[in-house]
Amino acid sequence: MMRLMTDRLPIDEILTRFASLLPEGTAVLREDLKKNLKSALGATLSRMDLVTREEFDVQAALLSRTRARLEAMDKRLAALEEALRTERAPPARSTPAQT
Repeated sequence: MMRLMTDRLPIDEILTRFASLLPEGTAVLREDLKKNLKSALGATLSRMDLVTREEFDVQAALLSRTRARLEAMDKRLAALEEALRTERAPPARSTPAQT
């Protein structure tokens, strides 16, 4: 079965595949290489400012709710400003009645 490119492979599976490219007679070297690569990759990833998918999804939902609230407040502010402008507008002048 072929994996889609968007599917994430666990680090262990990637390292196992990489180590399997080494010749058969190098089992000790394979395991040593796998362990060292895992350690180096783990250290590199820990220095990066990464978040889990769950944390990302929580923040995306929070941002979406915040954006919706901001849009609602923008509409409310525009309505209040319009009401204030209407309230302060000078009354329309009427022409004096001619008799």
